[in-house]
Amino acid sequence: MPLILPAAALAERLAAGEPALFPTDTLPALAAAPAAAAALWRLKQRPGEKPLILMGADLEQLQHWLGVTWLEPWLDQALRCWPGAVTLVLPITGRCTEALHPGGASLGLRVPACCEARELLRLSGPLATTSANRSGEPAARSAAEAAALFPALPLLAPLPWPAGSGQASTVLAWEASGAGGCASGWRVLRPGGQYGGGGAPLPGLPTAAPPGRQG
Repeated sequence: MPLILPAAALAERLAAGEPALFPTDTLPALAAAPAAAAALWRLKQRPGEKPLILMGADLEQLQHWLGVTWLEPWLDQALRCWPGAVTLVLPITGRCTEALHPGGASLGLRVPACCEARELLRLSGPLATTSANRSGEPAARSAAEAAALFPALPLLAPLPWPAGSGQASTVLAWEASGAGGCASGWRVLRPGGQYGGGGAPLPGLPTAAPPGRQG
């Protein structure tokens, strides 16, 4: 029988370095405090070059946590997409990026449209997250499936969890202007559950998305 804990108790476990499971608006999340993010790669048996996502309760929490200046286009897109099923990959470096994307120069950020998840995140602070599955296998879509995959981990109460979309988030990456005259802008790395809804693009994005990355 899995351990099922209310948000305050689960936040304490996360602060102590334990991984945990909780619902989101897309797929159940496997999560840990950023300082304990290495546990997620071990649990998933996931290659270390695949980055994790930093999930927060709201934009303000993420801004405070990261302590970097946000460009106006980043803020505009965050306000347009969050809370929601969109991950923004920004060119941010520092201790948190090193923990979630070792050796990388960007960090994926998201605020989920799930009240239960945001309540936990308000108490725990931003968390390193990924889908609840072994690398290369289908993602869990319910608390029961997540608990079956990771029976030793605590789950967020109450059960049953609210149903997510069953699709991974759309991933948008900010690309700065560079050689060749390319203008700064957003690139779709992975179209997902909120790619404009029903397959339509989000505002300000191209009508055709390039092939997305899996995992």
